[in-house]
Amino acid sequence: MDNRLDEASSPYLRQHADNPVSWQPWDEEAHGLAEERDVPIFLSIGYAACHWCHVMEDESFSDPETAEILNENFVPIKVDREERPDVDSVYMSICQMVRGNGGWPLSVWLTPDGRPFQVGTYFPPEPKQGMPAFSQLLGDIADSWNDPEERDEIEERADQWAEALEGELESTPEEPGEAPDAEFIDAAASSAVRGADREYGGWGRGQKFPHPGRVHILTRAYDRTGRKEYRDVAVEMLDAMASGGLYDHVGGGFHRYCVDRDWTVPHFEKMLYDNAEIPRAFLAGYQLTGDERYAEVVDETLAFVQRELTHPDGGFYSTLDAESEDESGEREEGVFYVWTPTEVHDVVDEETDAEIFCDRYGITEAGNFEEGTTVLTEAEDIEMLAEEYDLGGSVVTDAIERAREQVFEARSERPRPPRDEKVLAGWNGLMISTFAEGAIALDPEFAAAAEDALEFCRERLWNEDERRLNRRFKDVSERRSEARGASSHGGDVGIQGYLEDYAFLGRGALDTYQATSDVSHLSFALELGRVIRDDFYDESEETLYFTPTGGESLVARPQELTDSSTPSSTGVAVQFLSALAHIAPDEGFDEVAESVIETHASTLESDPLSHASLTLAADTRAVGALELTIAADELPGEWRDDLAEAYLPTRLISIRPPTESGAEGWANHLGLGEVPPIWANREARDGEPTVYACRSFTCSPPKHDMAEALSWANADL
Repeated sequence: MDNRLDEASSPYLRQHADNPVSWQPWDEEAHGLAEERDVPIFLSIGYAACHWCHVMEDESFSDPETAEILNENFVPIKVDREERPDVDSVYMSICQMVRGNGGWPLSVWLTPDGRPFQVGTYFPPEPKQGMPAFSQLLGDIADSWNDPEERDEIEERADQWAEALEGELESTPEEPGEAPDAEFIDAAASSAVRGADREYGGWGRGQKFPHPGRVHILTRAYDRTGRKEYRDVAVEMLDAMASGGLYDHVGGGFHRYCVDRDWTVPHFEKMLYDNAEIPRAFLAGYQLTGDERYAEVVDETLAFVQRELTHPDGGFYSTLDAESEDESGEREEGVFYVWTPTEVHDVVDEETDAEIFCDRYGITEAGNFEEGTTVLTEAEDIEMLAEEYDLGGSVVTDAIERAREQVFEARSERPRPPRDEKVLAGWNGLMISTFAEGAIALDPEFAAAAEDALEFCRERLWNEDERRLNRRFKDVSERRSEARGASSHGGDVGIQGYLEDYAFLGRGALDTYQATSDVSHLSFALELGRVIRDDFYDESEETLYFTPTGGESLVARPQELTDSSTPSSTGVAVQFLSALAHIAPDEGFDEVAESVIETHASTLESDPLSHASLTLAADTRAVGALELTIAADELPGEWRDDLAEAYLPTRLISIRPPTESGAEGWANHLGLGEVPPIWANREARDGEPTVYACRSFTCSPPKHDMAEALSWANADL
């Protein structure tokens, strides 16, 4: 076997192209080779920014002796979990079922037909902390495979695990339940409060992960009930994320998670999806509380995304690595982000500015990270510093900002973390939604970034003739372009889209329409929704599957109901289809959304927090969306200000032309048989922009003032 990863588009796979391991991509050729040789598959799943993936590569996959064992006894297959979330979902599920936990790198041994029989995560080169040495484990598995009696046991275990996977991932309850009512959000928020860490914020007593969906549950429940503890727990979470090491206080943006309870030291990779979903939670917090700090966090994060994760033509890249090179040229995690007092004083012109900056962000000689370095956290507030330095608060703020700018400039000269430059449809959809929401809540200029990225995905990833969305675009070199066959845009396009790609990008298109009033974005959203209905909904099981009908057959066809590092694709799809039903009520979107909620009602009732996106979708359906139909050529600026200040978690902005003939033209453009009820007979009055606020088939009189319409909506609640 030859190592076949040198022509891969995935940066993660190409990182392993020079390994002595004869890595194969996940394809028919690799599986056929395992069948032909009658040897197991060793499947290794990871991603470019994964720290322990790098460690295992350095220790084992770069070692010739280990590679020889792998090549002689297995067909080694390498998978980028970001490109193939379906493969990752299936085999991560068996890891969690068997071991009780999971992680990356994910190491799985499969029969040639794909049934797992051994699973783990990282394995060291020598026995350590109860883990066997990787090479010894490989030898033991190879010996067992070649022993007829032990081979029978492996086959039996593979059958059992495959059956368990099918039951876990594919099955649905025998009987549907009753969709949750409007009181359900209160129960979900109560559960969130009971499990919260009230001392440090967030959930859990060890590593701290962002949970944007739980913040949305809490803010929505507080808005509905007025129960102060819901607001308090949401604010504690937002404050912890904004002030601790999860946030990059120099350059903006969020790291993946924190390794400690008090949010000090992060795992340093920056993922596009975190920098989409976390700011959306901050936007909700800002609109609910009016706290300007939350708006600043969103502004700074979106500026980071535009500066460091944006393709020149508008799409968004996937990740920044946790590691970069130190002064000696060695790769170290976090070295790009951490500081010592000496380093700060060396780059900041004014001594007092440097001292204030170090005090503000807790930069000390002892440090809080490796080798006396410090991860920046907000260690002292502005008022304390003002008193300590006998200066006004604004003077201290200006000093911090001057120092931050100089530290940022100095940091930009450091070796940068590698960037994974593949553009994924689903993750771009998440980011597009956040820019569109930011355009409504903060700055209309953010809409341009949403539109550019949406157009990027539509031009490069959407095949209009086949009504198919590809998942991945990656620029390729001229050599690889000739070898693989590039798209007309100079990039490699591939991998059939999954439910998350259609749902996330569809929601992004719908949100961009709400922010811009451009009907072409609504048209694209409808097309993506129609594919979800036609290709991902199973009428007999009344559920949405993660892979399309007729897609690649794996050992099980997964559903994705739970929120993980990204929101549940099923939850977002139900939210999205429910919204589209207001525009196209005769196309079956509402029926699909309702049946999925009913199918999984018992799952939601038993564990709403693990299914936050689906819980939020069920709540919107229970209370009814707030329709804001606006008859105007564009959203008036003063109305945008009113919307920016209002927390309206279930609102749907539906802009239509001011005249009935214009609305008819839009309906024809969208492929609708007639003007939908949300637009019908809601033209502009008296030649002025007009808004109609409606909920549950009850509407306000036509208004020329958005604030009046929102007052009616709030009174209706």
